[in-house]
Amino acid sequence: MTPRTRLLAAVAVLAALSGCRTKGDIVVEEGVGITAVRGACPSVGIPDYTGDVTLFRTPGATDAGAIDVVAAMTNVRQQCNDSGEKVYSNATFDVLARRTDVRGARTVTLPYFVTVLRGGTAVITKRLGSVTLNFADGQERAHASGSGSAYIDKSEATLPPEVRERITRKRKAGDTDAAVDPLSAPDVKAAVARATFEVLLGFQLDQSQLTYNATR
Repeated sequence: MTPRTRLLAAVAVLAALSGCRTKGDIVVEEGVGITAVRGACPSVGIPDYTGDVTLFRTPGATDAGAIDVVAAMTNVRQQCNDSGEKVYSNATFDVLARRTDVRGARTVTLPYFVTVLRGGTAVITKRLGSVTLNFADGQERAHASGSGSAYIDKSEATLPPEVRERITRKRKAGDTDAAVDPLSAPDVKAAVARATFEVLLGFQLDQSQLTYNATR
């Protein structure tokens, strides 16, 4: 798992504990407990090394002088509907590109993926799409937009009632478990992981492109 994926998993876990004021609250006036209202919508992001792509004029070349087109995925946004049995997430994004040779009109098509990840490691689905960039004659830069959608079972993205109760139950000072973080319990951590989903988007890169992004 990449650092970005681990970060997204951590963000998703934090989102799982979001309270009615958008973050978990430690309630000390009325007893200790975490007030949590968990949404079923997944977090959305771009994994490390997949948010940009570099095309070279010469196969196998990786020097700056051989760069043909550079493109980056940005401005990722999500619309989510969790009112039914299936959670529907639709993510949109922009692609900004630049080419080094501006002579002539040119079309460049770039493939991308949309993956649903569960618990930070398990790939549930993966779909491929493509975005097309149109460079006019003399134009150095181009812009395009893309989107990807996913369906998730709401029941699987919802914490079991007994786990929610253990997390949100108010604890009074002096209780044997008052100072124990309920999220530290292995079974609670496992339940939160099982109910945590992410939608990840990025360019569909070959091994050489991934290596270039990771080592440049």
